[in-house]
Amino acid sequence: MAIKRKTFGGEGVAAVNRALTVVIALEAAGEAISLAELSRQTGLYKSTLLRLIASLEQFALVAVRPDKKYCLGPLAFRLGRAFEATDHLQDQVVPALESLVEQGTESASFHVRHDHKQRLCLFRVDSKHSTLDRVKAGDLLPMDRGAAGKAIRTFEQQLSDEDLIKNEIVVESFGERNPNIAGIAAPVFGGEKHFYGVICLSGPFERFTDSNTRKMKRLLIGECREVTALLGGKWPWS
Repeated sequence: MAIKRKTFGGEGVAAVNRALTVVIALEAAGEAISLAELSRQTGLYKSTLLRLIASLEQFALVAVRPDKKYCLGPLAFRLGRAFEATDHLQDQVVPALESLVEQGTESASFHVRHDHKQRLCLFRVDSKHSTLDRVKAGDLLPMDRGAAGKAIRTFEQQLSDEDLIKNEIVVESFGERNPNIAGIAAPVFGGEKHFYGVICLSGPFERFTDSNTRKMKRLLIGECREVTALLGGKWPWS
């Protein structure tokens, strides 16, 4: 599927926008691709791509293989590691996801906004059940469907404590993104009411019985409250 450049907005520096379109296309491909394929994915002329790649290659963000195919360079790995290390988010969130699964919940994941249409699953711990929903770390999912997307849209706004507590602390979704999948999600905050993202529990619809959902909500709230405290935030519903 070709990358639509307008997806990334019309503002900013045109050359930078085009260069990042190249990087995003390579990330989406998941493997090394030819110049012709890269041109098809981005809608950019090959001559333009070669100029952009020359700059990106200097900074190791794109690499050219001996077979003349293109892929992300080592700087992409370093950037990913640096992102994960920001605020020690992985160190605080992943143990919470593991704790939820150990207590018998559905699969636990942490989601953040990617752009105006999509959210990104940063971390994921599969449940111990034999059947799972198909979500993994690194997946991009729709912002307008699913518990995590709805929760992000609700809690990323700069809200006062009074406004926050007017919202349901746990957002539910039953069959929105996939008719066979259900999920619940709740927010995680940091200092100065900074919204980091949401923890989501998701799995097959039939396991979200009333009793199971009540239990998972209670466990989810407890972990979100604890992670918020670890990140220096205040839990508005305390």
